[in-house]
Amino acid sequence: MKRYAFILLAAMFALPITSYADDDFYGKVESRPDDKVGTWVIDGRNLDVTSTTRLKEKISPLVAGTCVEVEIEEGLVEEIETVKMSKCE
Repeated sequence: MKRYAFILLAAMFALPITSYADDDFYGKVESRPDDKVGTWVIDGRNLDVTSTTRLKEKISPLVAGTCVEVEIEEGLVEEIETVKMSKCE
């Protein structure tokens, strides 16, 4: 019985930790607000970009049609960086 209780407790504490998965991906910018903060659409995903999101324009400007790498950690958009178009093909 103690073993089952231990497994149940372990599962309960593990759920919040695994509920946020890193979700890094490449995609094309479809739309973005005039300001950097707001809802961006990249590869069909609506992303909430905040003032703490790092925006890196290494290859080209962050405009519609640009290929980017998006880094998401714990459900938050951490970084959007321009990359070579071949990453989105």
